[in-house]
Amino acid sequence: AIIQRKEKVLTQLRNGLRHLLKSYGIEVIKGNASFISPANIRVGDEVFSLKKCIIATGSIPSSLPGVTIDGEYILSSDHLLAIKTPPASLLIIGGGVIGVEFACIFQLLGTKVTIIEAMPSILPGEDIEICRMLERMLKARGIEIHTRARVEGMMHKENGVEVTFTTVAEKGQALKARQTFWAERVLVATGRKPCIQGLGVEEIGLKCEKGRILVNERMETNIQGIYAIGDVVGPPFLAHKASAEAMVAAQNAMDKEAMIDYRLIPSCIFTLPEVASVGLTEKEAKEKGYAVKIGKFPFMANGRAVCAGETKGFVKVISDKNTDAILGIHILGPQATELISGAALLIKTGYTPTTLERILFPHPTLSEGIFQAILASDKRATDMPKQ
Repeated sequence: AIIQRKEKVLTQLRNGLRHLLKSYGIEVIKGNASFISPANIRVGDEVFSLKKCIIATGSIPSSLPGVTIDGEYILSSDHLLAIKTPPASLLIIGGGVIGVEFACIFQLLGTKVTIIEAMPSILPGEDIEICRMLERMLKARGIEIHTRARVEGMMHKENGVEVTFTTVAEKGQALKARQTFWAERVLVATGRKPCIQGLGVEEIGLKCEKGRILVNERMETNIQGIYAIGDVVGPPFLAHKASAEAMVAAQNAMDKEAMIDYRLIPSCIFTLPEVASVGLTEKEAKEKGYAVKIGKFPFMANGRAVCAGETKGFVKVISDKNTDAILGIHILGPQATELISGAALLIKTGYTPTTLERILFPHPTLSEGIFQAILASDKRATDMPKQ
């Protein structure tokens, strides 16, 4: 039923996009395209000339060296999106965004889920406090998580897959013994990589680095008139990041002036509960030399969250102690991915704890949590005991 619902929604969205393209008079040519020269591409047996070009070929799932994704027992995220029956057990290699999101989905469906992540925590790149609390929440729901873990081998066994891994020691600790896990299915969620195969980028001299097309802040490649956007230019692999880049590339292709600003592109992770962030993490801010101050506010003290029965999580705000400027906002909790847009605007417009007005945050709403976390950075949160 879930897969049928997914296909119905996708069909509706695709039909909507077709209608949009048609309404703007945009021609769609179906086929595999490759460059013949900077001014010509081949699609099937036809050759088309061009004045400007935007490459937006996206990304494909990446794999582990020596691991064959067969689509039956060892799966990519694409395969898992089409699976008809939830497996009894699922071993997920990779505790990044894709791995953790799928872990939440299949745990709800009754699957025994185990995550193996090579880094010290799940969701590398997110604020460490957010990651640690989410990890505790997932473990409380029965999801087994092994961090600092390195996969050593994988083999088919008894209608499933046996995976062997070792855990890398933390500083001052001994290496843990090698462990072996069996699961009905294995998801390889070690990220995605730009899709440039077959485009002919080498033939026309398009500069690439580590498999991604190199661009400047105007989304221009090293070849005049050719632009690239989205996953093909590298991480973060986010749809809204690709859309922002597309607007910049389109304007520049039409001889207008535009540049991309990556500082305020939000990260949205659709776990349960959700994770969202914008700006710098606490670690990043300190590494950049800021004297930071931290404000935190738990959703258990938020009226709307209490009414909804969704009180797990918190809002964390990182500010510059010297200027009061907000450097980053991180949210773990209900509707975090909806709240983060407002958080980005607060950073962009330069609000500080002293310039915020209560009118911006109506009561009772989840967004009050952001306001209270900002006030908490100056020990002035009114919805918490006096600090």
